Amino acid sequence: MKLQGIHHVAYRCRDAKETVAFYQKALDMDFQLAIAENEVPSTKEPDPYMHIFLDAGNGNVLAFFELPNSPDMGRDEKTPEWVQHIAFKVDSMDALLAAKDRLEGQGIEVLGPVDHTIFKSIYFFDPNGHRLELAANTDKPGMLAELHRVAPDMLDEWSKTKKAPQHAAWLHGEGEFPG
Repeated sequence: MKLQGIHHVAYRCRDAKETVAFYQKALDMDFQLAIAENEVPSTKEPDPYMHIFLDAGNGNVLAFFELPNSPDMGRDEKTPEWVQHIAFKVDSMDALLAAKDRLEGQGIEVLGPVDHTIFKSIYFFDPNGHRLELAANTDKPGMLAELHRVAPDMLDEWSKTKKAPQHAAWLHGEGEFPG
């Protein structure tokens, strides 16, 4: 089997109209389509929903469900707020900084840029409480190939020790990048 990409990623939203307006204004995402039904197609449960689809660029689609008959949405309280997030790629540091200015100009609180060595990011929240990230790649030639090379060994070590392996300590300023 050869996957061709992600068809769409779906999350829940409090209000579909508010969510579309936020993503259009904050991130210039085009509202592609909406599907609304009174019955869930896969389970046949009577549960009305609005399913909205937004263009995240390059054929990627971000979707949301508004579920008016379900209890108010929350978040996984056992998972730290910073873990679950949606990350979007921008093409440069200039674009990242311009996005930060734009978002802050709309009254949105933005954290960053945060330096991850191979990319820099800014973070903020949508009106549903979903953490969003915009990231600009800053990797030097060979860095991603080296991370790919050591990934299996890092995973094996992590699986045994549950401590950060040091195969790519250069990512955190410890030692030099071997490339």
